[in-house]
Parts: sequence; C-alpha cells; structure tokens
Amino acid sequence: MLGTGVGTVEGYRDPNIWRRRAAGLKRLDWTLILVVTVLSVLGALLVRSATFQLMIEHGKDPNSFLKRHVLNLVIGFGLGALVTFLDYRLLRAYAPILYGLACVGLVAVLTPLGETINGSHSWIVIGGGFQVQPSEFAKVGLVVLLAMILGEPRDGEVGPSPRDILLSLVLAGVPAALIMLQPDLGTTLVFGAVVLGMLAISGVRKRWLVGLVGGGVLTACAVVFLGLLKPYQIARFTAFLDPSADPRGAGYNAMQARIAVGSGGVTGKGLFQGEQTGGHFVPEQQTDFIFTVAGEELGFVGGAVIVLLLGVALWRGLRIALQAADTFGVLVASGVVCWMAFQTFENIGMTIGIMPITGLPLPFVSYGGSATFANMIAVGLLQAVHLRRRTFD
Repeated sequence: MLGTGVGTVEGYRDPNIWRRRAAGLKRLDWTLILVVTVLSVLGALLVRSATFQLMIEHGKDPNSFLKRHVLNLVIGFGLGALVTFLDYRLLRAYAPILYGLACVGLVAVLTPLGETINGSHSWIVIGGGFQVQPSEFAKVGLVVLLAMILGEPRDGEVGPSPRDILLSLVLAGVPAALIMLQPDLGTTLVFGAVVLGMLAISGVRKRWLVGLVGGGVLTACAVVFLGLLKPYQIARFTAFLDPSADPRGAGYNAMQARIAVGSGGVTGKGLFQGEQTGGHFVPEQQTDFIFTVAGEELGFVGGAVIVLLLGVALWRGLRIALQAADTFGVLVASGVVCWMAFQTFENIGMTIGIMPITGLPLPFVSYGGSATFANMIAVGLLQAVHLRRRTFD
C-alpha cells in the first residue's frame, strides 16, 4: 500500500537518503584528502627505504616496518572517516572528557605502565609490537578544549575574558608539565604553539600575546639556569648551532642529517638507493628524520614536492577555518593548523640545520602509530568543520 509504510524496507523509507549521502561526500574537501593520501604513500615508500636494509641485516622481514605502517595508515584513515561524519559541535559537551582522558594517559605513562624508548618515557607498550604514545592524543584533546573555552565569549564581550585566558593557560599547562616529566620537549613546544596560535585567533589583546612570549622566554631561561633539564638535553637542543663542535656526541644527529640531505643534490640518488640511508648513519630515520631520506634519495625536487604538499594541506585547513559556521569551528580548525604547521616547520628545520633537534615526526610522512592516528583524527576534525561550513548563494 503506497504511503502507509507497510512493506517498506528500513533503508528505503526515505527515498532521498542516498542522494543526501552522496551530496555529503561531494561536500568533503577532496583536495585535502588527496594531498594527505599522496603524502601517506610517499611516507610509506620512505619508511620502507629507511628500514629494509636494516631488517635484512638483522635477519628479519625487510618489509616489516612497511607492513606495520600500512596497517597504521588503514586504521588512521578509518578513525579520520569516523570523526569526519560526527557533528563537531557536539564536541563542546565532550571536550572536558577528552581532555581528562588525555591527562589520565599522560599520568599512566609516568607509572610502571610506561616504557622508555629512545630516552623518553613516553610510551605504553600494549603488546604485539605496538605502543601507544598518549601525548599525541593529548594534542587533539587540547585543541578541542581550548576551542570550547575561547570560542564562547561571555555576554557583552567580543573576545575571551581574562578569566577564560587564564583558565586556558592553566589547563594547557597541566598536560604540558606531565609531558615535560617524560621528558618530551618537542611535544611541549607544540603545545605552546597551539596555545599561542589559538589565543591570537580568538581575539585576545596584543599585550596578552606579548606577555606570553616574554613569559615563555623567561621560563626557558629559568629551566636552563635552574638545572631542570639534564646537560645532554641542553646540548642536544643547542647542537644545531654548531654540530661540528661535537660531531660524535650531541652534534652527530644534526651533522649526519645535513650530510644526507645535501648529498641528494637536485634530483637525488634514486628511491632505495641512498648510501647514507642504507648505511644507517642517521638515527631514527623512519620517524624523526624521515625528511633526510627524501633529501638524499629524491633530492631537492622531491623534498620541495613534500614541502609543497604539506603547504597545500595547511592552506586547506586555513580555508576551512575561514569558512567555519561558528567560532568553535574556527578555533578547532585553526588549532589543528597551528599544530601541523609548527610540527612541520620544526621537523624539516631540524634536518636542514635551522631548528634544534627534537623528537617530532613529520605529519603524514613519518612512521608511527599514535602520531598517524592523531594526525588522521585531526584531518577528520577539519573535514567535520568543512561539512557544516557556512553556505552562500
């Protein structure tokens, strides 16, 4: 019987449901999806190049890192897809929960559950060759929480009130302090960039920004002079200024990274043909120093392509922020862009000698499960904001 609903199938009660779903897919930022996919493929090839010879020398499957990386990418894209089709506006209510879970994870790392890998007590080993790094997911929690606090000005106020600013700083300081205890200076710097960027975009007065920058400089000086950082950490952080001063110690990583990138010339030595890469001269080449593989094997041209693709991803993120339907969406998208922009600049900068060496992976390119998952969740947040953007006739 027509119009009664009798005999209808659940999926076909609404004849326009599939049309609306198709329209939703068309509204996605496919340029961003394409760029992230290309970067992920390039990253997988570079990870394979950085690890296959080492695995052969140890009598293991030469593609073991590649297989795990591809699995991480599949899971990451799945997480990103789930977040994409969530109504990001509902995250306002769940932001404190996400933040709380992130802090719980950071505390758990400091207990016997935590594991020290490469000098940083930042991991929780879950077995099967997999580890979780809670600090990566804390970036997501921080962005959403700050967007909630700064994106809701009180009556009669244009931007955040001093109370909101101070609350944001205190709440950002808690996970930052926990991360410094690991110690993980690189992620702490990311937190600082996210906080400063989101405060600026939220409309705080310039004197707040100047005060925060000045306070950050004074804090850094105090950390050094009070001995809160170990000598090897300070040496590693400042080695980029003159790596030749200690070529076998603190300056080793910086010097080898420059040699690898410079040896690639204009067009590179060819994929899987890098001598520096094959000889394992640069440590942690599949993660923190993945750009040295690109520099050596793909040359200036290949490195420039990666930089260009990352720049396009950041541009799409800024475009999404400009078109967001509300202040919360603007701040979520802007926070993600600040996070990715700083991490990209720091990672590439440390490989070419203009930034200090920190343990930060290159977004969408470096090997790593937690970083990949967090990055894809961040892309999902951008897409969620984009789907519900302002529309104009």
